[in-house]
Amino acid sequence: MSNDQHANLSNMTTISSKEPPKRSLGALVGLLPFLAPYKRQFVMASIALLIAAGATLAIPYAFRQMIDLGFSTGGIQGASHIDLYFLALFGVACILGVATAARFYMVSWLGERVTADLRSAVYSHVVTQSPQFFETTKTGEVLSRITTDTTLIQALVGTSISMALRNGLLFIGGLAMLFITSVKLSSIIIVMLALVVLPIVFYGRRVRKLSRASQDRVADASAMAGEILNAMPTVQAFTHENIEAQRFSVSVENAFGTAMERIRARSVLTMMVILLVFGAIVFVLWLGAHAVVQGRMSGGELGQFILYAALLAGSIGALAEVMGDAQRAAGATERLLELLSAQSPVQSVLLPDTLPPRTAQGAALTLENIGFRYPSRPESAALHGLSLDIRPGETVAVVGPSGAGKTTLFQLLLRFYDPQQGSIKLDGVDIKYLDLHTLRGAIGIVPQDTVIFSANAMENIRYGRVGASDDEVIAAAKMAAADEFIVRLPEGYQSFLGERGVRLSGGQRQRIAIARALLKNPPLLLLDEATSALDAESERAVQGALEAAMVGRTTLVIAHRLATVQRADRIIVLEHGHVVESGTHTELVAQNGLYASLAALQFNINTES
Repeated sequence: MSNDQHANLSNMTTISSKEPPKRSLGALVGLLPFLAPYKRQFVMASIALLIAAGATLAIPYAFRQMIDLGFSTGGIQGASHIDLYFLALFGVACILGVATAARFYMVSWLGERVTADLRSAVYSHVVTQSPQFFETTKTGEVLSRITTDTTLIQALVGTSISMALRNGLLFIGGLAMLFITSVKLSSIIIVMLALVVLPIVFYGRRVRKLSRASQDRVADASAMAGEILNAMPTVQAFTHENIEAQRFSVSVENAFGTAMERIRARSVLTMMVILLVFGAIVFVLWLGAHAVVQGRMSGGELGQFILYAALLAGSIGALAEVMGDAQRAAGATERLLELLSAQSPVQSVLLPDTLPPRTAQGAALTLENIGFRYPSRPESAALHGLSLDIRPGETVAVVGPSGAGKTTLFQLLLRFYDPQQGSIKLDGVDIKYLDLHTLRGAIGIVPQDTVIFSANAMENIRYGRVGASDDEVIAAAKMAAADEFIVRLPEGYQSFLGERGVRLSGGQRQRIAIARALLKNPPLLLLDEATSALDAESERAVQGALEAAMVGRTTLVIAHRLATVQRADRIIVLEHGHVVESGTHTELVAQNGLYASLAALQFNINTES
């Protein structure tokens, strides 16, 4: 594939961040892709909804017939009419009950299903984001959106939409029946309702803004709680329990204050709806009562008009209540769509290249004039003018003072970020044109900060290669000198290691991570202070395992330990983001440069001799 083709593909996969959706009910349109797969259930719910609405609208008409024909006729004939219409009313009630139950089941199913799909979609999208995303987004906020915000959407889809459609049908049907009953009275009531809707709509905007603010404050509190709970040993070591509890209380009180503003606004909105709408209806009914007295309407017609007016008022009140729920759900949808619209700057190209067949020596690695600045710190270069040529099977140690760019180098190799300048080639293939899974599948890493999952020892090691057998897992553990302490756990390899591995020592967690990388068996191995958390005895055991693991693969080591550095084929010394020295341990000590001074500090080597 030519460079021009690669450039075009890269451009196609680089999608600019979308503007956040406007804070309005229009954000709910973003839910349509999640509703689309369930057209059948939506149609069934709609049919049940139509039947239930039709049955509800039939009740006032049945009352009119009962009053005008049953009560006015009198005698046996009147009694038979009354019996007939009461049976009809009961039949309508049966239809209404069955249709309402069917509607409730179907829309509740839709609410649960859409919410589950939305949570999965958001989570699946978030886990593909590059570290740049998590530099500016708190994990607690993401969790709040996945849980709290999706619950609001569940209420909307599973309840509010159904209520809105039902009351919308009742409003339209009731309005039509009002005009059929009395055009004059209906015209008056419509004009009055139109006048009262305007202040309701205006005030509803304030409720919508407060709904979004309330959800933001809850997310802030969740983010703070998540951060502190993940750092409890540090919090307790510095005796900050009361301080952090007070901080969280302040955050919760802020959320409570904002929520109360929203509740007060919604209360006022509800009061406005009830007073204005029912006031208009009562006035019109007063006119109708005079019409009956004057003989211009029958008692049954007035009764029918009253019931339809009550249905109309009830539907408007319910629609106003639903509007409040919809506004909160719109805010939640907006926040979720912001997550779904976030595009990682690091993506696989549409037509990726493939790596050549793996050789027995390992992978070749070439870095050409690499320049990189972190997006959150664009003013300072983490790496610049960095060039390396690492042969297959070579073990290269990367050393340098803190902030020299060692960890940044590993992040670029894993393509957590893309350099702004230069290229990185694995076995002659630019890693930008490899599928991300192919690239990262060829790299094993033992990070300095070991991650242990809330699972047993077997599954934690198997994370390196999901399809590995138990025997392969145990073999990897033995290579990493982890088997000896795992078998002493209460349930051996089935022992639960606790959240973030709290049941293990630092050295034991490190050996689990090494076993995980060995199980993966990659051609390129990255060791980021792999033995930093080990005591002298464990370090000797793991060092031997690592030396065996380095056979047949290329290895890059970030290390300060003398044992690892001395055994490297080559040592690269970084300072301020570029290579300042390169050679073996003996050669670099003899040069009496930066490495020699680092060696004197860290390894107690006399560089003046």
